[in-house]
Amino acid sequence: MDLLEEYRRATLFFEAGDPAGAARLLEPIVVAEPDNASVRQLLARAYFQSAQLGRAEEQLRALVDRDPSDHYAHHVLGRTLERQGRQSEALTHLRIAAAMHADHRDYAAALERVESKVNPR
Repeated sequence: MDLLEEYRRATLFFEAGDPAGAARLLEPIVVAEPDNASVRQLLARAYFQSAQLGRAEEQLRALVDRDPSDHYAHHVLGRTLERQGRQSEALTHLRIAAAMHADHRDYAAALERVESKVNPR
């Protein structure tokens, strides 16, 4: 199997709106290349977009464990936990992402949304 070609195919599936198809192509690549953060991130995004939230969480936690300074992984992990109704856990990761990348509007919006759920006024 040509891993690079499969990754490119998976990217096309993802961009064409077929995240589940992309995930099927990416899963064996992650097994073959477990330290490849780009492949793992795309797999996590594909799981997130196809509502396979437990699987997305697993991939995102692996990314955060490997690189705690990965603000995007923290953000998507926070969003994944939010979608699972785990607001307090989500808040931790959204705060980290927003602190690392304060000028990112999506990060600030997600943080504000979850904070309002955890601490309603």
